[in-house]
Amino acid sequence: MYRFQINAQTRVGESIGLVGSAPELGQWDVSRCVPLCTSADRYPLWWTETEVDFQSHRAHQDIEYKYVRLGPGGSVHWESLGSNRWIAIDPDYQSLKIILDDGDFGQIRPYPFGYLDPCPEHQSSERLKIVVIGSSVALGFNAWLLRGWAWLLGHTLQQNYGHQLINVSEVGANVSRTIERFQSVVAPEKPDMVIIALSLGNEGLAECLPQEQRTVQRRFESGLHQLIKMTRELGAFPILGGVYPNGKFTPEHYGILLDTHNRMLTWEVPVLNWLAALDNGQGQWKTELVYNPTHPNTLGHRYMAQAIDSKIFALNKEQLAQEKQRFCQPNEVSIYLDDQGFQILTCIEVRNLRIINPSPHSYTIVPSWQDLQTALQQHAHLIPGVYIAKNAFEGIAPSFAVHQDRTIETTLNIPPGTNLEYSAALNFFAPNTAQLLFYDGHLGLLKEDEQHIRIINESDHVYSIQPMWQEVRSALKAMPLGVYTDPLYPDRPFYTMMIGPQGLESRVKVAARSAVLFHYQGPLSAINRVAIIPLGDRCAIRMLLYKMEYDGPAFPFDLTRSTNIGDVADMIATGFQDMWNPYFLRYDYEAGRIYHTKWTGLSFAHEVEKTDDPLNDMTPVWKRIYTRYKARSERFWHTLRHCNKALFIRTGIVDRGGVRDLVYKLENQCYGKPFLLLVISPQPSHEFADLPKVLHYNQEFNPDRMYEDLAYWMRCTEALREILESLGVSSKNLFWCPP
Repeated sequence: MYRFQINAQTRVGESIGLVGSAPELGQWDVSRCVPLCTSADRYPLWWTETEVDFQSHRAHQDIEYKYVRLGPGGSVHWESLGSNRWIAIDPDYQSLKIILDDGDFGQIRPYPFGYLDPCPEHQSSERLKIVVIGSSVALGFNAWLLRGWAWLLGHTLQQNYGHQLINVSEVGANVSRTIERFQSVVAPEKPDMVIIALSLGNEGLAECLPQEQRTVQRRFESGLHQLIKMTRELGAFPILGGVYPNGKFTPEHYGILLDTHNRMLTWEVPVLNWLAALDNGQGQWKTELVYNPTHPNTLGHRYMAQAIDSKIFALNKEQLAQEKQRFCQPNEVSIYLDDQGFQILTCIEVRNLRIINPSPHSYTIVPSWQDLQTALQQHAHLIPGVYIAKNAFEGIAPSFAVHQDRTIETTLNIPPGTNLEYSAALNFFAPNTAQLLFYDGHLGLLKEDEQHIRIINESDHVYSIQPMWQEVRSALKAMPLGVYTDPLYPDRPFYTMMIGPQGLESRVKVAARSAVLFHYQGPLSAINRVAIIPLGDRCAIRMLLYKMEYDGPAFPFDLTRSTNIGDVADMIATGFQDMWNPYFLRYDYEAGRIYHTKWTGLSFAHEVEKTDDPLNDMTPVWKRIYTRYKARSERFWHTLRHCNKALFIRTGIVDRGGVRDLVYKLENQCYGKPFLLLVISPQPSHEFADLPKVLHYNQEFNPDRMYEDLAYWMRCTEALREILESLGVSSKNLFWCPP
């Protein structure tokens, strides 16, 4: 007997009917259709109030049918003019109640979906017990009678081997939810095997922002590793359900899907490889296999079951015990030991490596230590990537990198008395371990708690993390405001992280294939942050700050020529308003520059682009200058308002009176903030003696020479670095203006 149901939107006075080829469905006569009912709490779901018993129909013959929307006055609206819905009558189920779930009105699926009410459980106790934990696809959703791939697999295994399959999957489950419920639903079954069948779709891959896609992927993969570990801790043998398509996946999603698929095949765990059978080559379901974007239909489930290599399960309990042996050793295994007691141990299951040096001597692990590296390759089963020290201390490397050949590629100093455990980075990414704030496939930011943030760089390049990186800056708003440092290297440049209301406010550098744990040190007010603001005359300071990696978003004088210090003082005093005024801008074809007719020492060399025709139409150039320099002036004032101290730097020949005038006007515009004007020019310093808030260096920074001579550029950079360090300015207290 069958109960039909469908989701249908109706207006007041309308109802839904069911009509089809069988006499019980009116034989396509709408006047004899079967009426459906609904209720206020279940609308828009409509269903047949009593079950339909197809006594008149021959066994295994298809019945075709459709739904109609019935309106007041006898109007009839058929749900589709195309193909019909259908079911095959099975005499074995005539005495049972089958709920036929037809989805949405007007959306006719190529295969029907129904299930028994209540859904029967499989009863068997022979040989191996296999538990499936996954999501709705593993439950068999949208397969006829919920006979999805797992049901079909269980039927096959019971017939071929006598195994028992128990399905504890849950609709909508993702890795975090599955980890949460694993102990309560899997452990009590005491399984011999566990099939972990989850999807990237339920992690939200199709709906997340582009910059979050790799975060979703990493969380999913790390979660699978954690579930594998939990399975082995039960003494059970893990099997992974492979990834499968999704009707909402784009080419970008497909790349991630393939990436995860290929990685899973290297995990030393059997994988039910479904992708080739289901994928249309673009990450979506093959047309004939899809029920809706997230589920296959009955045929799709059949394809999934057929793609499973049943030989994976051709084991008895004794054979299975042998398979599990190498992963079920609860203790660490020594893989290297010398006569001084220097020892390396591994716990294969948890992907850990312990290094012990009880001797009075330091050891250095290098890639060329052949017998040690061979022992690692043969016995440690390290996975390529970053390994991170737990409770690292000063003088020890907080992380090391493992090469693709499973050897250590980092040079490690191991001081006397060391007893340190390193763990694979994937353990830190696992759900319920830390909050993954950002991941782009190489760089991960993890909030371990309110006081600690860990940065893991899995790439082969140094990562420079700075406020102009919008996604990273915003992600760090999840951390409490304040200053964070690496206690292992407190004085290392770019190892101070400042987090303000808008997120990251400093530059942080992380070496290739390494990890850093930043600790909360105190509020932002604990640091007297200094802003470096160039005041011309050319772009020399901008170029030097770039080499020092102190450069942030541009200020008004960074990319201009401003030869007259009086112009600079006047522009600051008037709020830069006429800097972008088209009335004062004139293009000089011979010089290839735009000159300012009010401030005659001001000119622009970087604002005309190849597509412009400034001799005949300056409009796009004016608009460009307006946009850029208005933003740069806003940064200028924002920086003065929010820094603790300003360091203005002026290069080029200046006169004492002009410097005095500039200082006077800065005093009126600096919101009462302390500041220093650093003047760098090839002039005797006594010319500027006794000027308050002024420091002069008799030196020349020539940008033309810098462009031509890299060595000169670097010498100038070191000279400026020494000046800044003498003034107490470094990456530890540098104020960064946000974009």
